[in-house]
Amino acid sequence: RYRVTGTLTITAVRDAEDDAELSTVCYRPEGLDRLVQQTNFSKKELQVLYRGFKNECPRGVVDEETFKNIYSQFFPQGDSSMYAHFLFEAFDINNNGSVSFEEFVVSLSIILRGSITDKLNWAFNLYDLNKDGCITKEEMTDIIRSIYDMMGKHTYPNIKDSAPREHVDSFFQKMDKNHDGVVTIEEFLETCQKDENIMQSMHMFDNVI
Repeated sequence: RYRVTGTLTITAVRDAEDDAELSTVCYRPEGLDRLVQQTNFSKKELQVLYRGFKNECPRGVVDEETFKNIYSQFFPQGDSSMYAHFLFEAFDINNNGSVSFEEFVVSLSIILRGSITDKLNWAFNLYDLNKDGCITKEEMTDIIRSIYDMMGKHTYPNIKDSAPREHVDSFFQKMDKNHDGVVTIEEFLETCQKDENIMQSMHMFDNVI
């Protein structure tokens, strides 16, 4: 059993051994074979994921509004709309306003089964909101605040309004090696891989990615 957590929160629980179930899946074989090469999923796992994706998104793609609506179901205690917006943009690799099954599983493969470096690169891309190759304090604050908003006040009942900013200040103090006010991918990778506290802090949010 495995549970695919996160966007769309597709629960793919079967071993994908049931040929009768798999026979209902219609997917281009050449596309599926290519995705086996591009991801860390097996062919049968991709077929199960595709069935779940098509069940949630019959058109075969998901737009941002649908994405937000699906995501909000799993965080009813807070406001997930802003975080879902940031996450949608990270999944929308082609930047065309929709997420295809291919885009979905490529990112999901990194999040669930990628190397530490792959996961950190993906996280950097999420934080780098304007995709200019570096993270500003404002960008990281927007992401962290959206996570706190999504988790809701009764998840962290005693949290102060200043907590997201303090969280970011602590990150930047460690990451911004040359004190130029931005964090590059090199600084991000080096700091995260060497600092156990930062890694643990990032893992706090694993269940919301």
